[in-house]
Amino acid sequence: MKPVPFTPRVVDFAYRQGYFPMGDPDTGEIGWYCPDPRAVLPLNGFHVSRSLAKRIQRVEFTYSFDRSFSEVMRKCADRPEGSWISDEFVDVYSALQRQNKAHSVEVWKQNVLVGGVYGVALGGAFCAESMFHTATDASKAALYTLVNRLKSCGFTLLEVQYLTPHLQSLGAKEIPFDDYKQALDEALKLIPQPFVPAE
Repeated sequence: MKPVPFTPRVVDFAYRQGYFPMGDPDTGEIGWYCPDPRAVLPLNGFHVSRSLAKRIQRVEFTYSFDRSFSEVMRKCADRPEGSWISDEFVDVYSALQRQNKAHSVEVWKQNVLVGGVYGVALGGAFCAESMFHTATDASKAALYTLVNRLKSCGFTLLEVQYLTPHLQSLGAKEIPFDDYKQALDEALKLIPQPFVPAE
């Protein structure tokens, strides 16, 4: 049996069916995953901590969209324990970004990239892939900005793959895959406003 080719077209198709790819950091082999239950972050259920609210109110960070998509991916991959985000993943997802099917939120502090999140955007669904931070609360600020952007654009679904204690503290929850697939199918019918704000 031939392996599934790892191309932007195949990745697009997989997400529409409820699957996503991850690579083995040791072998480089790519697997396709479809967890049941599935973790989602309700767009009206994001929990803002007091510390994050204070940082946002102090305008400690500035934000951009798709300004440094590939760099966000590489920052997400830069972990002491290693990462499945290989150069091949950066190439494929960057191609999706150029097709307006993937986006990033960048968080800056004094013109230094200190946080970010990226994911695949199809219809009114956003499938978050990974996030990073090098400054306190920067990844949370990225996710907060992403949620607000998705709501303003008319997205209805934010998927976060697996539930972790960190994501749960921000309001994420698990739902049965059948419920997720129904929400995904409905979201794919939508045509939201452009993710990147007009300059």
